Amino acid sequence: MTQTTPSGDNTLLQDTIPMRKIGRVERFLGPENYRVLQGMLKTPASIVGFILVLAFILIAVFAPLIVPPVGKNPYVIPRDGFKSDPQPMGTAWKRNAPEKPFWFALTGQEKWTHIFGTSEGQYDIFYGIIWGTRTAFYAGIIVTVSTLLIGILYGAIAAYYGGWVDMLLMRIVDVLSILPSVLAALILAAILTPLIGKSTLPVMLALIAFGWMGYSRFIRADILSVRERDYILAARVIGVKDSRILFHHILPNAIFPTLILASMAIGEVVLSFAGLSFLGVGVEAGYADWGQLLSFARNWITSLNTYWYIITWPGIFLVLFVMGWNLIGDALRDVLDPRMRGKS
Repeated sequence: MTQTTPSGDNTLLQDTIPMRKIGRVERFLGPENYRVLQGMLKTPASIVGFILVLAFILIAVFAPLIVPPVGKNPYVIPRDGFKSDPQPMGTAWKRNAPEKPFWFALTGQEKWTHIFGTSEGQYDIFYGIIWGTRTAFYAGIIVTVSTLLIGILYGAIAAYYGGWVDMLLMRIVDVLSILPSVLAALILAAILTPLIGKSTLPVMLALIAFGWMGYSRFIRADILSVRERDYILAARVIGVKDSRILFHHILPNAIFPTLILASMAIGEVVLSFAGLSFLGVGVEAGYADWGQLLSFARNWITSLNTYWYIITWPGIFLVLFVMGWNLIGDALRDVLDPRMRGKS
């Protein structure tokens, strides 16, 4: 029997199943990551979210160029006097003025002014907002990553070993979840502040201490379904170590819903951080933080028709920052988990 080699173009398979060309970006990222990126870029909400977050990243990175720092600590808002009454927008600097940035010449004005006015105590609002962007990223990312790691490790141990370990660990979570998270963080931050000193650290530690329970519950539920799959049972039978099964086989297949939750939590963390700063816990007076700026408006709530700018500008930046992260989180949820599409 003679074996012949097929010759010519075999177009039957190509006509039946159209072949899709794979570009360089897809080849570099991989098909799944490329699908996620493509889905994110096609969603109008995610595009708006990316634009907002990118704008805040640029503000944080180029803060020294937007408003040159004053003094040794750039996060201390310079004071133009000690009057209690806020000064209107466009008021000229008189003392402790930052250096004029390069872009100010484009405004056509000669005098360096308070662009957004001053708050109570003559703290420059524009300086506080620009440098407060760095504070927002610093607090939001550190708290979110810390709570995510603690919650994943805690929930993974509880779900993987099950039995009395799961029951004990999750009952601890139940007890801690009874406490209102913001109120509990406020109490803990008030306790830590005299011990550590006024800074961002007491507030971040308090938010971390009461912010990981949701992640632990979420990852536990996903691991309980993944650990019963055939490849996990096969790994146990052949004697693979528990740590390798947990970190190399279970977590990579169960972590995506938790990452979606974390991407939406950055804005919530910044909002909670600003809320505690508004209540006067943590950072010292005059620290570049949006919540601190909003707290300066408490005594002028009845006069906001005149001093509207002391609460409007910090409020706008805080809302846009939280909105940007929430839009990205919603779009990422829709791409990675289509079953949750349209649900809030």
